[in-house]
Amino acid sequence: MSDDLSTRKDPAAKPEWLQAAARYERPVLRKALWQMANTLVPYFALWTLMVAMIHRGVSYGLTLAVSVVAAGFLVRVFILFHDCCHGSLFASQRANTIVGTLTGILVFTPFEEWRRLHLAHHRTVGNLDRRGMGDIWTMTVEEYLASPRLRRLAYRIVRNPALMLGVGPAVNFLIANRFTAKGAKGKDRRSVILTDLGFVAILLVASATMGFFTYMLIQVPVILIGGAMGIWLFYVQHQFAQTYWAHNQDWDPIKASVMGSSYYRLPKILQWFSGNIGLHHVHHIRPRIPNYLLQRCYDEIPDLQAVRPLTLTRSMRSLWLHLWDEREERLVSFWSIRKLPRRPTLSS
Repeated sequence: MSDDLSTRKDPAAKPEWLQAAARYERPVLRKALWQMANTLVPYFALWTLMVAMIHRGVSYGLTLAVSVVAAGFLVRVFILFHDCCHGSLFASQRANTIVGTLTGILVFTPFEEWRRLHLAHHRTVGNLDRRGMGDIWTMTVEEYLASPRLRRLAYRIVRNPALMLGVGPAVNFLIANRFTAKGAKGKDRRSVILTDLGFVAILLVASATMGFFTYMLIQVPVILIGGAMGIWLFYVQHQFAQTYWAHNQDWDPIKASVMGSSYYRLPKILQWFSGNIGLHHVHHIRPRIPNYLLQRCYDEIPDLQAVRPLTLTRSMRSLWLHLWDEREERLVSFWSIRKLPRRPTLSS
């Protein structure tokens, strides 16, 4: 960036590009309504098609192929839900809450509960002393080497790509989201109950119309495939080699947003399905920018273009980066530290 973040003397001083980005925070109603139309209508149309395919005895393999496309639209539904959590899809907070609650039922995620955890993630991203709030469990090299064998094993299981993307969606969307997390308030608990009741209502209606078995044959692959896509996007947004982590006394929220959030440059069709969330460094500096204005903000503010893009090919390397090396200031793999002896943490 032209503003050297590493040499800013006044933490309260905000660079010009950050202030310029604020003008993109104004929601545009027609864009929001168009996004709802071009996301929800195709999603439900694909559901109708898959129901017809199953009832007419079409090969289930073809139905699964259609479910992959439906999962892509479910990712877009989640982006709408995500924007509502930030209060950015609509200018009306009431509209954000209503749409967020309804889309939350579709993606099996309680609106108020997830909103609380996600906003906490935005407030603490890249802060080594405030990990565990809506983020992915990340240990430092020193912490890992000093940990007992069982803790190391647990961490390896959590960071295993096959488990993260294979089992993770089921654990997260089907099980974990059915309960409130630590620190939940009354409205958070009510949002979990409301989402669970919404899911039960859908299940009952589906059983009475298309049939329970048909519903499960469609819903299970759609939520698992869409969930895997979503988890991967969330993972790669902050888990890449030259990301940013710092202890509280050195932590800079602007550096954490720009350097600790990737610009995931995807092919246009994948960028559309993921609702521009690949422009994650833009999203983190100004979370209230609607997804449909992120690209415009990036295009019109040259400083934001100074961030090196993370390509689809390069992003695959992130699967093998597991630990934050405080000495090298980069994420490293388990393999790279296999011969290192146990050593005390830098903070000790």
